[in-house]
Amino acid sequence: MQQTTLLKRGLWLEYITLGWNVVGVIIVIIAAYAARSVALAGFGLDSLIEIFASVVVIWQLRGVNQQRERMALRLIGIAFIALVIYIVAQLLFTLLTGTRAATSVGGIVWIAATFIVMLGLSFGKRVTGRQLKNEVLLTEGRVTLVDAYLAGAVLLGLVLNALFGWWWADPLASLVIVYYGIREALHALHESTEGKEQNIRTAEFME
Repeated sequence: MQQTTLLKRGLWLEYITLGWNVVGVIIVIIAAYAARSVALAGFGLDSLIEIFASVVVIWQLRGVNQQRERMALRLIGIAFIALVIYIVAQLLFTLLTGTRAATSVGGIVWIAATFIVMLGLSFGKRVTGRQLKNEVLLTEGRVTLVDAYLAGAVLLGLVLNALFGWWWADPLASLVIVYYGIREALHALHESTEGKEQNIRTAEFME
C-alpha cells in the first residue's frame, strides 16, 4: 500500500478519535459533575489527554520527521504525568471524605459505547502504524487502547455502584487510569529519548 494512502488512513483514524473525544468530554464531565463520580471525572480528563495526543499525532503525520516525532512523544508523556497527578489527588480526597457517587445512566451508556469504539480505533492505528513504521502513531494507538481499558474499568465501577451501592468501586476504578497513565508516560518519554540517542549515534558514525 502506498505511503500516501497509509498517511491518509492514519489521519482519518485520528480525526475520528478527535471528534469522538471532543463530544465525549462534554458528556462525561457533565455526568461526572452531576453524579460526583471520580471515575467519570478521571475518564473525562483522560479523554482530554486523548484529544491532545490526537492533535499531536495529526501535527506529526502532516510533517513526518524525527524532530517532530521526539517532541510529539515527549508531549504525550508529559500529558499522562499530569493526568496521573490529578487522579491520585482526587482519589485521596474522595476516599478521605467518603464522597459517594450517584448513579449515572448517561455516563454508563456513553462509556460502554466508548469502550467498543476505542477498541476498533486502536486496532486500526496499530495496523496502520506498523505499515507506516511510525512510532508516534503506534504510541497513540496504545493510548487509544488504554482509553478502551479505562472505559471498561470505569464502566465496571459505575455498574457496581449502581447495582449494589458499592460507592468505593467508583474511586477505585480510577486506579486503573493511574496504572496505565504511568506506564504510557514512561513508554512515551523513553521512546522520545531513544530516538534522540539514535540520532546522536548516527551523527557520530558519519563524522
